[in-house]
Formats: sequence, C-alpha cells, structure tokens
Amino acid sequence: MMQEEVNEATSVLSVYGHTIKVTEALQDGDTLTFIIVSQKLSGTGEYHVDRTYDDFEWLQQHLYAQEDVPGIQGVIFPPLPMRPQANASAKVMKQLGFLGLGEWQPYCKALETFLRQVAAHCILSKNKAMEVFLTSIDPPGRQKVKRNIFNRLSQAVGELRKEGHKDVDEFFQTERDHNLVLTGHARTAAEKFLDVALTEQKIAVACGHFAAALQICVENGDDPEKRAFSRVCAKLSEVFDSIKKNMMSVAVNDMNTLGLGLDLDWRYQEAEREMLFRRTCKLVELENARKNAERAKPVKKSAMEEVKKAAEGEFEQICKVAKQEIVKLNQERVGTVQKSLTQWCEQQLQTAKEGADIFNQHLQAFKAMA
Repeated sequence: MMQEEVNEATSVLSVYGHTIKVTEALQDGDTLTFIIVSQKLSGTGEYHVDRTYDDFEWLQQHLYAQEDVPGIQGVIFPPLPMRPQANASAKVMKQLGFLGLGEWQPYCKALETFLRQVAAHCILSKNKAMEVFLTSIDPPGRQKVKRNIFNRLSQAVGELRKEGHKDVDEFFQTERDHNLVLTGHARTAAEKFLDVALTEQKIAVACGHFAAALQICVENGDDPEKRAFSRVCAKLSEVFDSIKKNMMSVAVNDMNTLGLGLDLDWRYQEAEREMLFRRTCKLVELENARKNAERAKPVKKSAMEEVKKAAEGEFEQICKVAKQEIVKLNQERVGTVQKSLTQWCEQQLQTAKEGADIFNQHLQAFKAMA
C-alpha cells in the first residue's frame, strides 16, 4: 500500500520535530521576524534561524507543490495562520482572533504548532523545503515558487459549484456533511470565547483606571478624617490593582490554553474542508472521464480509456490517503481539545487560588483598620 511505503521512508529532517520552538517575534516597523530554534539529531547543538511570514508562505507553497507524490491531494495540510500585521486594523485583529493578542505570543505558538505538525507528518516531513526552512541561515522566502494545482483550484470560481456534488462514497459524504456543521460550530466557539477574553481584558483595564483614580484621593495632612479617608482610598486602590492583575492573568490563561485550542480546531476543520473539496473536484473529473470514454468514437476510444484509467488510479490514491488523514484528524482533535481544556482548568484554578490568597490578605488588612 502507498501509505505503508510512505511510513517506512526515512525523514530528511536533521532535527527533532518535537523540539521546534518559535521563541519570539521581533518587530521592525511593519515587519515581524520570528526566531525558530530546533535541536539537531546529531546532539551537537541547536539550529537558530529567523524567518518572516514570507518564508512560512514559501514553505507552504513547496508543501502544496508536491504534485508528483501519489495521493497528495488527500492530505489535510496543517493550517498556516493568516498573515500577521503589526499595527493592524480592528478588522484584521478580529480575523486573527486569539492569535493577534498578547504581544504575538499566541501567534508564535500557532506557528510553532504548524511547524511541529509538518515535521510529524509522514508525507510532508520528507519535503526538502522543510529542512531548508529549519536549518538554512539564508531566508528562503524571497524565492518565487511555481503556482500549483492548489492555487489554481482555490482561485477557480467555476469549481465552487462542485462543492455540493453528491458523493459516491457514503464515508466521504457523511464526513462532508459533518465537516460543514463542525466548521461553523468551531468558528462560533472560538469567536465567543474570544469575546470572553476581550471582556476580561476590558475589566482589567477599568480596574486599573479606578485604582489610579483612587490614588488621586490620597492626601497628606493633619486632619484625622482626611487621613482615615486617604488610608481607605490607598487600600482600595491596592485591592483594585490586585483585581486588575488577577483578571489579566485569567485572560492570558484563556488565550494560551483553550483559546489556542479552539482556534486550532477551527482552522483544522477549514483545512479538512479544503481537502474534501479537492477530492470532490477529482471525483467530478473521474465521472467526466468515464462518460467521455463511453461516448468516444472508435478512433479515440483507446486514448479515452487510458485517461479514465489514470483518473481512476489517481482518485483511488487520493481516497486512500484522505481516509487515513480523516481518521487521524478525528482522533487527534479529541486529544488536542481535551489537552487545552485540561490546561485551561489547571491554570485558572491556580490563578483562582493565588487570587484568593491575595484578596484574603486585603480583607485582613481592612479588618485591622477598623
């Protein structure tokens, strides 16, 4: 089987895929540069490279361009986050969602996840462009990449009518129906949870402003009532400053755990939808090839039969890879969402405990003032 042969092939990567890290984003004007670190298989140290988003797009295009790899159109490609923009508009920030928050820390994490998933993929990790991307000192993104089937397919408006084409395989028709529903729900969940995190940030900012305003009421003087009032204002200012810090921690926890998990789940549903659409287009091509072979005149019959046979072989390979990819995705997405939920609960519980201790200290301080 094709997939078994792929699994037996050795990776061309000279790094441990699970060690890949995007450690930081450096801003120079409107350009963001990402620092990528990975451990060498030889155990002799690490690779440190800097890459822009153009380099990530270069890598993605090379992954797409493997048209000679059997079944490549059945691959669910790890989703690359949309292009980041320093000083982005409110509309762009909304499209970026969680990835546009926290001084690009969540975005770095999303890029790191993208690279690790490519490195772990049994087909994509063998593309030499991945090795160049992770190890070469020179940034590769300035090179022009030949446009490929994925570009042409995604930009062909006429192909969109094929999206509703009835499938001949019940497995894929069911998956298409489920994906359509799940994509919408996953996007809604990510957007609603983003609203929660943004609201928490607004509450934190408001508490910070109130804490600062209370400090304005603090006065020095001999009047006992004014001194007492000033002490209360100063203590209340400390309380609201603690609330601000606690609420910011809650928002950061939301971003770095469940927020990233929901965002990734949504983008993977979109990636699966794109794969299913590519397969459906190939199904239409196959059906047309069969019709042409049936209707062909004797002089063209042999040529049309060869076209049909080639289309059948290609479609079979795509379906084989696609089924494996879907099963794998459905298994992994459960674990990914479960992990992000667990991390979210653990971090929020820790933040709640720390907040309770601090607020108890404030309460005891107020009691001492009575």
